[in-house]
Amino acid sequence: MDKSIHWNDAGANTASGSATPRTEAELLELENVYCSHGDTVHYTNPPKIFDRCEGSFMYDAQGREFLDLQMWYSAVNFGYRNPRLNDAAHRQLDRLPQVASQYLHREKIELATIIAQDAEKKFGMKGRVHFNVGGAQAIEDSLKLVRNFKKGKSLMFAFEGGYHGRTLGASAITSSYRYRRRYGHFGERAQFIEFPYHFRGPKGMSKEEYGELCVKKFARLFESEYNGVWDAKVGEAEYAAFYVEPIQGTGGYVIPPPNFFKGLKKVLDDHGILMVADEIQMGIYRTGKLWSIEHFGVNPDIIVFGKAITNGLNPLAGLWAREEMINPTIFPPGSTHSTFNANPMGTAVALEAMHMMAETNYETMVAEKGAYFLEGLKDLQKRHKVIGDVDGLGLALRAEICEAHDSFTPSKRLVDLMVDEGLKGDIDIDGRKYGLVLDIGGWYKNVITFAPSLHISKSEIDLALRLLDALITRVTRN
Repeated sequence: MDKSIHWNDAGANTASGSATPRTEAELLELENVYCSHGDTVHYTNPPKIFDRCEGSFMYDAQGREFLDLQMWYSAVNFGYRNPRLNDAAHRQLDRLPQVASQYLHREKIELATIIAQDAEKKFGMKGRVHFNVGGAQAIEDSLKLVRNFKKGKSLMFAFEGGYHGRTLGASAITSSYRYRRRYGHFGERAQFIEFPYHFRGPKGMSKEEYGELCVKKFARLFESEYNGVWDAKVGEAEYAAFYVEPIQGTGGYVIPPPNFFKGLKKVLDDHGILMVADEIQMGIYRTGKLWSIEHFGVNPDIIVFGKAITNGLNPLAGLWAREEMINPTIFPPGSTHSTFNANPMGTAVALEAMHMMAETNYETMVAEKGAYFLEGLKDLQKRHKVIGDVDGLGLALRAEICEAHDSFTPSKRLVDLMVDEGLKGDIDIDGRKYGLVLDIGGWYKNVITFAPSLHISKSEIDLALRLLDALITRVTRN
């Protein structure tokens, strides 16, 4: 059959001149021929096609409903098709949808003001906000900001298990070699430092003790010039900044002990090294705070944000930085540029999201829902030996799937099965069929990372736990 695309006089594309919608099989055939697989993740075979969404659910063309527990990698924190945020997008579309980035618009200024004033209140430091279109691009901007402020120093610290994006600069501070393997290096690769991943850390240590040990190991690098990072004679580090995810995202939602970042920040401050908090995945109340670094009692020098600030409606990301790093005398106009960097559609939706967050007690709501969900995961852990570890902070939760014989050996095999089976949409709960959208993370790709809508209801959490129970039972049956 001829699957070529033709255009009619009205400009609508059709298949072979017919206006009949293509079947899923036809779409997958076209995708396989004409779409790059490099910009998507073909982990399931065939890839799943969704047709619509609402609240916490995705729907396919057959109308089957899938409870989504990853919400576009934590980009849709406020639920699919959130009416208030969608309305803001429509209003902006009708008034000022486009404007060149060399000009100003009200939404950009007001959004930056809210973020900067909030940071000053929380961290006691004046600062400014700089926008871009995506998380990796904002990371790139932060690297420029750091290098400029540190007079060209280009070496960075980052964590084992950390993820900051896949552009050339961002991949250099991301621990996974696979993101760099085929492209070589853009500048210097970061020096990766041990993160307190307690479940796979030294046995016999509490979470807090392990955090203290990791800080001591890092501090040791500065004891002698022969450890390669510090010149004691002039009191200067070779490294400019430490890029941290307060809670590791792609690394598997690994949550450090409460004391960890205070110890780390003291070492950084003692040696003139900046702390850059990557909040792209964990910011915007995912953990119950606007920024996840707030849980740990330290003041970052830069915060990078993105994803959920527009609820996934329009690409917008950015950074907040201390005034002395980003004021126009040191970071003048044109220091970085992107055509769509502070686009009015994105800033309008983000501004409405910030107003919504100010009017709603997300801190209490997310903490309560997260505690309820975590308690349910702990109950599942008691009944399924393949769940080796569960943990969570707010509605950033994890379940580490392991082999049943020891509840410790990583089992990517079982997690892959769970994802595939969840996408079939045939899990029976009280006579009704559901699917389940899960995300895989972790150092061994054996962790289910849960990032449900912050608006998820108690009944939907109960449904999620029942679906997980049925799914684990199914994949462990043999």
